[in-house]
Amino acid sequence: MNNKLGVYICHCGGNISDYVDVAKVKQSVAAEEEVFLAKTTMFACSDSTQKEMIEDIVANELDGVVVASCSPKLHLLTFRAVAERAGLNKYNYVHANIREQASWAHSDDKSGATAKAINIVKAAIKKVRFAEPLTPIRIPTINSVAVVGGGLAGMRAALELSSLGTRVYLIEREHFVGGRVSQWDSLFTTGETGKELITRLYNELTEQKNITLLTGAEVTGFSGSIGDFSLKVRITPRYISGKCNPGELKKAIEVCPVGVADDFNFGLTVRKAIYHNFPGEYPQAPVVDLSNCNRCGACEKICGNIDFSQKEEVIEIRTGSILVATGFDPYTPADGEFGYRTCDNVVTLPQFKRLIDMGEKMLIFKGREIRNIAYIYCVGSRQAEGENKYCSRYCCTSTIYESITVKKKFGNIHNFHFTRGIRTYGKQEILYDESSRQGDIYLQSYEDDPPAVTGRNGKAVVTINDILTGKRELEVEADLVVLVTGMVPRNDNPVGSLFKLPKGRDRFFNEIHMKLRPVETVIDGITIAGACQGPKNIMESVNSALSAAVKSYSYVSKAEMELEPVVALIDRDLCSWCGACTSACPFEAIRKENESGKPVAAINNSVCKGCGMCLPVCPVNAIDLITYSDREIESMIDALA
Repeated sequence: MNNKLGVYICHCGGNISDYVDVAKVKQSVAAEEEVFLAKTTMFACSDSTQKEMIEDIVANELDGVVVASCSPKLHLLTFRAVAERAGLNKYNYVHANIREQASWAHSDDKSGATAKAINIVKAAIKKVRFAEPLTPIRIPTINSVAVVGGGLAGMRAALELSSLGTRVYLIEREHFVGGRVSQWDSLFTTGETGKELITRLYNELTEQKNITLLTGAEVTGFSGSIGDFSLKVRITPRYISGKCNPGELKKAIEVCPVGVADDFNFGLTVRKAIYHNFPGEYPQAPVVDLSNCNRCGACEKICGNIDFSQKEEVIEIRTGSILVATGFDPYTPADGEFGYRTCDNVVTLPQFKRLIDMGEKMLIFKGREIRNIAYIYCVGSRQAEGENKYCSRYCCTSTIYESITVKKKFGNIHNFHFTRGIRTYGKQEILYDESSRQGDIYLQSYEDDPPAVTGRNGKAVVTINDILTGKRELEVEADLVVLVTGMVPRNDNPVGSLFKLPKGRDRFFNEIHMKLRPVETVIDGITIAGACQGPKNIMESVNSALSAAVKSYSYVSKAEMELEPVVALIDRDLCSWCGACTSACPFEAIRKENESGKPVAAINNSVCKGCGMCLPVCPVNAIDLITYSDREIESMIDALA
């Protein structure tokens, strides 16, 4: 039991002291019998105060420390480090949050905020009184990372991890790497093409001996914990052996009688059952789409490298960390949404981008030359009715860039933008200015009064109540309507369920904290990057990929890693194994073991998160939580009561 405690109450530069009487808090808690030393400080986290705290701990031989300040999410580790530098076990430190929980929550009631702060600090004092010195859990780690997703973010993360000396497994479900970026030609704002960018990254990948690239590969099984995960990966073959002769391959594709909608061109064109999308696509090997192949044998007669005897295989990969970069899907409008699939000349933004890339001298769609183009913004984003309430962020800039590109490439084009307000943030505002100067027309509507699309004489007529002209009803007769579709989470992504990754209200994968822990998930050892965690442009995806790579590297860079010892603890004398704790545990951290013929619960310390879900369901109270024992919690309740 710790009976010689030091307590520090922080002003937080006025964030706390403007609403909480810190002097009164100090006076109240100093009267507690366990408190040997009580002080107030302007900034507890400052270097000078930290130094003073170390001196106090050493000179007075304190048993424990409480700092009453801001959220522990910001400075719990700071003050634990102070305790360690003073020779005190860092788990003999308790953090009391009197900023978010008192001063900010009750800024309209100073006396009430002060009373609550006193109670919070007294409860922390009672808790630290029973705190015991703990040793962090140490587990061995495997110095490798599995990167799931071979798009831009996954490739960039793999290269960063490789440069740090870590073994990398880059797992891509499709047979070609590059993801969405490989489908684009000119990119804003650099003008570089997506194909050039992916080519450069792929060439760098192939030069790294510690990167294993697996295409046509899907993660189907998952077990283990941070430091030692085991993944089962199913690999679908290409049904091509060796290197195809280009001439033979071209003829084999030509004679294939099967034609299916080409996903690479968003259904605008048709591809064969044996295909290769474009010369810069990697790996540069064709694929037989066995799900659509009718096994007629025509291609086999021409190309001797086609091999239908190849079988699926399942391999096992052991890795210390997992980085998820599975990307996004473009929003697909519902039938009839702004004329989609009911008007012949309505396309989505991704389709429009491919149309521009495929066009040469004229912009042609369904045999007709396009002159007047109407762009309807926020289709699938910022929905007044629907689940996609968020802004996809990249779409405004992308659309304006394409409107500039189409006018430069094909000349006599008239662009009409139907918006809800333009969001070209940062330097991208330059594109909006350029578009305006080239004569593009911008119209604006409210979210609950969107434009309407109707067909007339083979053209699409877009009608809007335009805010910018005092809600006058205006209409544009367009040769082509482009629905500016946003990003949505992949709808066929089993990785989230397999890894039990949490999702936000937008259904993208959720990080722990967008500012403090922006790429970590609640599953220890698993990080996320790129557009799988929310709409991002290329630069933002690369930044998050680098961040996730460094965080994953921090898990595996040493032979062993240190985990929090705040885990559940089983009293095996009381436990008689009813299984209730296993059912309640969301992390599968509890298993059944036999001890001298008696079945009891056992905790996997490397998986347990110390959430406490198992405690209240135990009928014999055989489970305790380290640092949150019954004795500690009851003493805190007594102090609060």
